[in-house]
Amino acid sequence: MLGLGANLGEAAATLKDAVRQLAETPGIELTGVSPVAVTQPVGGPPGQPDYLNLVLTLMTSLSPRALLAAGQEIEHTHHRTREVRWGPRTLDIDVITYADLASDDPELTLPHPRAHLRAFVLTPWSWVDPEATLGGARVADLAAQADDAGSVRRLPIDTGRPAS
Repeated sequence: MLGLGANLGEAAATLKDAVRQLAETPGIELTGVSPVAVTQPVGGPPGQPDYLNLVLTLMTSLSPRALLAAGQEIEHTHHRTREVRWGPRTLDIDVITYADLASDDPELTLPHPRAHLRAFVLTPWSWVDPEATLGGARVADLAAQADDAGSVRRLPIDTGRPAS
């Protein structure tokens, strides 16, 4: 499962393009795309704009490291820089889980070490997979208990029709 986020530039267009790029990556088959969540920044410098976040479920023949590398290459195409920890970014792609694999590798800790605490990941994950669990707990329950739970809202879908 991948988590995507952006809060600089045309964040919605960036997320849409990143999803397309991931879907076109050999060895990746997307099985679900969550609605987009609008969230307040967690950590990092003050004064950042809100983030747009979404979660992708997928099947892959790529190794965990190759999946991470594919995500980082897509980040690079969207001019991602790593200057300030938890700072604003054009695109962030995180490997949140990889099947049931657990790893303490500092380059790719699985499951993501803070995923269970972050509603900006857990809430869209629960939208795309209401039965999902993490560490034996329902993702939706973890989302409701997260410190940032009150800051997550679903981005309204633009249907192209005028409001009535």
